[in-house]
Amino acid sequence: MARPPPDPQFVLRGTSAAVHALHFSCGGQEPDVPILFSGSENGFIHVWNLKTHRVGTTLDGHGRKSVYWVETMDGKDRLLSQGRDQRICLWDLAEGRTSVMDSVFTENVGFCGCSLLKVAQGRWLMAMAAKALEEVQVLELPSKTSVCTLKPEVGAKLGMPMCLKLWQVSCGSEPLLLAGYEDGSVVLWNLSMGEVLSQLVCHQEPVMSLDFDLEKAKGISGSSEKVLSIWSLNEQQNLQVHKTHTLVNAGISDVTIRPDKKILATAGWDHRIRIFGWKKLKPLAVLDYHTATVHCVSFSDHRKPSERLLAAGSKDHRISIWSIYTQT
Repeated sequence: MARPPPDPQFVLRGTSAAVHALHFSCGGQEPDVPILFSGSENGFIHVWNLKTHRVGTTLDGHGRKSVYWVETMDGKDRLLSQGRDQRICLWDLAEGRTSVMDSVFTENVGFCGCSLLKVAQGRWLMAMAAKALEEVQVLELPSKTSVCTLKPEVGAKLGMPMCLKLWQVSCGSEPLLLAGYEDGSVVLWNLSMGEVLSQLVCHQEPVMSLDFDLEKAKGISGSSEKVLSIWSLNEQQNLQVHKTHTLVNAGISDVTIRPDKKILATAGWDHRIRIFGWKKLKPLAVLDYHTATVHCVSFSDHRKPSERLLAAGSKDHRISIWSIYTQT
């Protein structure tokens, strides 16, 4: 008989709103405390101490508008957050500070989270949905210089970008962008040319989330339907459908591959978190704890595999923390 799925290792309560974004910062030097950042529908960002399971700091910079993306830049003292106030804030959290150092006004009304890529020491690229509905803008940080604006060809009818993933094969190589669109397409963009390298219709509905494994040149996407789509990128940089996996219930809010590329997790509209083996997409576990839609899932960046955690944020105001399949 299969073992029953585990219970959460612990649960974080106290956001008093739906949780839309999660990001761990656990890979620091001892005696650094492992922390988890969460972004909520009420506009607050909570900085959770994972040793005490309590909020260490609460950040308020988005005018009580939902925060739906959080990411750190080189350690836990510099945080980027994106909210429905159409702003991306850069926070300085060193030495107990809680101040917004800088911000970018996006003028975008959608729900598309940014993507961040470190391209050199002290230099990042950030992709974000632009003011014009179908466009994606890429900025260099910290200078906020515009690198390019990616515009679909006239008549392409991709709709709004829904999810973004910047990546590069190696440091110094050309950065590329994978974008999931409202029409169900995943598109690979060349940033320096500002043009489409490949486009693949993966879903009948908008692409809600995607992730990409550079080593295997293989990605995965989810939508509001019952299908997970796995696609690959060949040496000619053409996207091809690799396989699909049909789920029991429709609706995937988020999908993420663990950094070691062994397993992946999905956040479901059916309140469940599903774990799959990444190699063959073998279903491994269904984690059933939440009482409402799970909006986001995130794996921790602990250096020791045995310490690795999975966090899930839900509409039920709770964040569940799991320790599963941590032995490699």
